[in-house]
Amino acid sequence: MRDLFTVQGKLVLVTGGSRGIGEMIARAFLLHGARVLISSRKASACNALAEDLARFGSCEALPFDLAEAQGVAGLADRIEHAYGRLDVLVNNAGATWGAPLDTFPESGWDKTVDLNLKTPFFLTQKLLPALRRAATADAPSRVINIASIDGLSPPEFDSFAYAASKAGLLMLTRHMARKLAGDNVLVNAIAPGFFPSKMTEATLDEIGEDVLEATPLGRLGGPEDIGGVALFLAARASAFLTGAVIPCDGGLSTTGR
Repeated sequence: MRDLFTVQGKLVLVTGGSRGIGEMIARAFLLHGARVLISSRKASACNALAEDLARFGSCEALPFDLAEAQGVAGLADRIEHAYGRLDVLVNNAGATWGAPLDTFPESGWDKTVDLNLKTPFFLTQKLLPALRRAATADAPSRVINIASIDGLSPPEFDSFAYAASKAGLLMLTRHMARKLAGDNVLVNAIAPGFFPSKMTEATLDEIGEDVLEATPLGRLGGPEDIGGVALFLAARASAFLTGAVIPCDGGLSTTGR
């Protein structure tokens, strides 16, 4: 029982790990003894954060553009050849696009849906050998998909591709969980609400007060909130949990307010 929440020594990959929620999750794993790999499109930001986080433990930057199939394959190959195994995959890299329904562009749709839904599927697919290699019945490997409460109910914003992709990611989580249970690979999802980040900055500037008023806990999410849920989903404490979606939103989506 004393080791229920430890991630000590686990090898963890966080995509989109150089900022926002990805950085919060990467930092949480590192501070609790995991070996962390962070990947993002911008090499300079990825390398700078890894250098900063390395003060607290083992952290390596693996900059790849996961919006491209070549980047997905390159990241998977790097992990296979450098490590040969992977305990935890956090599919966090994502994008959004806002435009009115009548004029929503195909380019915005493709960019958003590809990165938010296609990339998690094919990156997980290509990393399955490494995840299976690390997995045992007593210590399953984990895939943690970072979705959104916008995938649980339609948002007020004109973010059609984002909401659709996140809803799709929740079904993908359940479907993959069913298929991979026999391989001792657990697949779960977190549906975050509003956290301060570059992605939410413009929205919070516009309707931040309304968000706080609608959130029963009356605040935005912080690093400990999202980090704590991610750690739980990677630890022994969640070993009997797969195909689950955990909202992390201060009650915004779960209380019906």
